[in-house]
Amino acid sequence: MTIPSTRRDFLKLSALGLAATAAADLVPSLQPSAAAADTPGDIAVWVTNPQVQCAQAAGIAWRQAVAPSPAGAITLYPEKTFQEILGFGGAFTDGACYMLNQLPAAAREQLLHEMFHPSRMGLNVCRVCMGSSDYSTSVYSYDDGPADPELKRFSIAHDREYILPVLRQARQENPELFLFGTPWSPPGWMKSGGSMLGGSMRRRYLAIYAQYFVKFLQEYAKEGVPVQCVTPQNEVDTDQDGRMPACIFPQEYEMEFVKFLGPLLRKNQMATKIWILDHNYNLWGRAVCELDDPEMRQYANAVAWHGYVGKPELMSQAHALHPDAGMHWTEGGPDYTNPDYHTDWSKWGKVFTAVLRNWCRSITAWNLALDEKGRPNLGPFPCGGVVSIDSQSKAIEYSGQYWALAQFSRFIRRGARRFDSQSAAGGVEHVAVVNPDGSRAVVITNPGAERTVSLRLNWLQADVNLKPDSLTTLVWA
Repeated sequence: MTIPSTRRDFLKLSALGLAATAAADLVPSLQPSAAAADTPGDIAVWVTNPQVQCAQAAGIAWRQAVAPSPAGAITLYPEKTFQEILGFGGAFTDGACYMLNQLPAAAREQLLHEMFHPSRMGLNVCRVCMGSSDYSTSVYSYDDGPADPELKRFSIAHDREYILPVLRQARQENPELFLFGTPWSPPGWMKSGGSMLGGSMRRRYLAIYAQYFVKFLQEYAKEGVPVQCVTPQNEVDTDQDGRMPACIFPQEYEMEFVKFLGPLLRKNQMATKIWILDHNYNLWGRAVCELDDPEMRQYANAVAWHGYVGKPELMSQAHALHPDAGMHWTEGGPDYTNPDYHTDWSKWGKVFTAVLRNWCRSITAWNLALDEKGRPNLGPFPCGGVVSIDSQSKAIEYSGQYWALAQFSRFIRRGARRFDSQSAAGGVEHVAVVNPDGSRAVVITNPGAERTVSLRLNWLQADVNLKPDSLTTLVWA
């Protein structure tokens, strides 16, 4: 036996041992185990590729596994579980609600049914904007004008025209709709510069701003649209050069604001959750520092992430330091100018898989709907909607992100729990869950050429044909 003489030697030997253990774990036992005493049912298959979108394909039967495992096999370990899933959705921006409201009533009803009804896509975690974002018809807050520290002017009248009606209709399709509210900017009078376009928050208004949040929540509840969660500020680390509603919200300000808002929510007997940051992966260190404060963590113990800068693995670094904190992916969307806007499902399949494999409990895309030119748009970015609604004909077209979302959201239910899946070879991405009813689902993204992979579960094997540029969802009981 080799005895390590230094800490470095110890770490080397430990790493070798872990690598050997991991390699051994990729070879499942070919003997039936207690957990696998009953053979599962046949596998239902749903596929998106250049020929079909979220279409059911021929089922697959399990069979006795062969040894050794075929190269590239995906091995499942349902006994090793991770985070519980809250759900999937998109953002009800002012622009998105405006475009949905432009549809004829029957077409709008059909689209919202397809997107939200539990028997269809089942979208159930969505974002609402507290005032205007860059995807709005105008720049507005709920208290515009000169300084109003008593919030006497506060009003959500703007939202009553088409935002609240669309939200109520979506909730009718899915009564379990979880909404979280996010401001892109406080009212201009609360900021340096006095404008909603760029600038930074003024510290002396933080307590009043907490009252502003409570009023928003109360008024939305009166309208039959309860909002279950808020984030203090969209993209806390940028003012977007003053080109759109935005606000610098320093780390110490966000922490102080949560300490105002949290007690105020409790005083008003509100169970509203608070998610901090609402910005990119690369700001994981800021999220960790905020969570290090035990007083703040009494009121906010979850982080909202955007996927524009950095890598999703940085969320796992934050999780390692605060494993009890929730993780949620709250923004990311396509560019309508990209030639593959309608067909980039493999790109989004890889993104969503990485997000789930790095501890996120929910995935919320950006604008649910925009027109063919990414409008309404006050800002500088060429984002496209999850769906596109033609500004003239009102024809609906579907993005690649829509079909990727469908491959996840239709089959991964609220309360599902991710479990471990491993493969010794690259080329495909995969994520596995067990749903509350005991059914299991695996989503496999194959961005390359056609191939066959073996799915291994204890002493069973199923061979899955993966079409080129495809997402394949496998479901069995």
